[in-house]
Amino acid sequence: MRAYRTLPARALFAAMTVQSLAGPVWMTDADLTGTFAGRDISGEYENGDTFDETYARDGTVRYSDARRTSSGKWSVRAGTFCTIYDDDPAGGCYRVHKASENCFEFHFVARTQEQASKAPGKPAWTARGWFANQPKTCVDGESV
Repeated sequence: MRAYRTLPARALFAAMTVQSLAGPVWMTDADLTGTFAGRDISGEYENGDTFDETYARDGTVRYSDARRTSSGKWSVRAGTFCTIYDDDPAGGCYRVHKASENCFEFHFVARTQEQASKAPGKPAWTARGWFANQPKTCVDGESV
């Protein structure tokens, strides 16, 4: 009889294991736009450097870190979140994974919007960010 009681728990564990083996669940175009439009995020890179970004509803972006401030445009293209700066080639397009309630992981896939639409590269973890006006829920290290 006990085996029947543990079946639901075993099934849930198996489903979670299969999902984690399949890789991260990327945010969709609608998720990306709905989540980031009109929001400010703070973030950090793997080396510990921090940054702040503002994604205005009109598609403009403002970026700042300890060394520079840049502005440009943000957009969503083919499942990627793109930040293209006017005066700096460091922007690009990223697949985004929502790692927890207020933690988003950005994985670089393309330098330009065109490349993201036609031939994105393999996602490479770049940074994590969170809504600046809320407590971050990120844990150290990438989750995927």
